[in-house]
Amino acid sequence: MNKSFQITVFTLLVVILSSFAIHKFYVSIYQINYVPKKQMIQITARIFVDDINDALEKKYHKKTFLGSEKEIPKDAILLKNYLSEKLLLKVNGTVKPTIYLSEEMEANVLICYLKIQNIAKLSSLSVENNALMELNNDQQNIIQYQESGEKKTLLLTTDNSKGILK
Repeated sequence: MNKSFQITVFTLLVVILSSFAIHKFYVSIYQINYVPKKQMIQITARIFVDDINDALEKKYHKKTFLGSEKEIPKDAILLKNYLSEKLLLKVNGTVKPTIYLSEEMEANVLICYLKIQNIAKLSSLSVENNALMELNNDQQNIIQYQESGEKKTLLLTTDNSKGILK
């Protein structure tokens, strides 16, 4: 399945579901790509904005307004801290810090861009993702991985929040 098709399907799903006041499923999608020429891992996270605002409020005891005109710079800092704690990538046996780049809104989904630099060779890659799991036991984090045409997908849940991508 190519990337533009995945984005189109996800966008349609978001638009259809955004017509309801409350979404009844709890899914976030994380796309992880290794780009050998750039010696970099690129990460794109798609998270329902109401869920991430609720998670930040629960963790930091401060209401945030990500994705709205009320958003302040401190909200993005809390988001960066939250994701760096909840999304852990082990590269070649070592946990590597993610660099938060930016975010944008698409319908009611917050899209976050992150990267890990200086990865000359990727021998192994595992992921642990506990994002939003403190809010709902039904939370599912879908991890899609791609490197040189190779694709792999993991479904991470509260019972199984870790997986091996390579």
